[in-house]
Amino acid sequence: MEREIQLTGIGGQGIQLAAKTLAYAAIEDGREALVFGQYGGYMRGGPTESTVVLAEGPVLSPPVLDEIWAAIAMHHGFWTTVRDRLRPDGFVVVDTSVFRGDLGAGSCTVVELPASDMAGSLGNTMAGSMVALGAFAAATGIVSLASLITATGQVLPSYRAQHAKRNAEAVQLGYDFVKGPLVAAWPGRQEAVA
Repeated sequence: MEREIQLTGIGGQGIQLAAKTLAYAAIEDGREALVFGQYGGYMRGGPTESTVVLAEGPVLSPPVLDEIWAAIAMHHGFWTTVRDRLRPDGFVVVDTSVFRGDLGAGSCTVVELPASDMAGSLGNTMAGSMVALGAFAAATGIVSLASLITATGQVLPSYRAQHAKRNAEAVQLGYDFVKGPLVAAWPGRQEAVA
């Protein structure tokens, strides 16, 4: 079984880092992972998205997908192309502190949270994507919290290692926001919740 997740937003929101963190956490949990990041020519403010495919065996999906199971929407800009790939039974986490307009997610299950504002309450305004990632993990069981926390320390280059603890706090904050699983990423499997 494979699960395809697309993270979307604008440059500077940590989309690529969140995608890499999710992939590392899945590997920590014993799964296979593929990450494919795309971004515009801007340092901040341009389009950015990343596709993550997680599998219980070898990943068979190509990095560019026609359909996805889930999405994390950190900004309304460039959202429609991601939204149009969502399966009708999909799942979305949306950052309501930034996202404007109609999500238009149809019959998908949606978790709304002010991820960027929540990150700001930790003094880490750029960790909104980590808050959203924590909420995504809690709502789906896609990866364990322990693996996600571990991954926050693994993905950063040495010159940014000082941010790992704050990113872990942001993941925990998002995880705690969601009260229990809402959809099963891996139907028929009981995942560790901590």
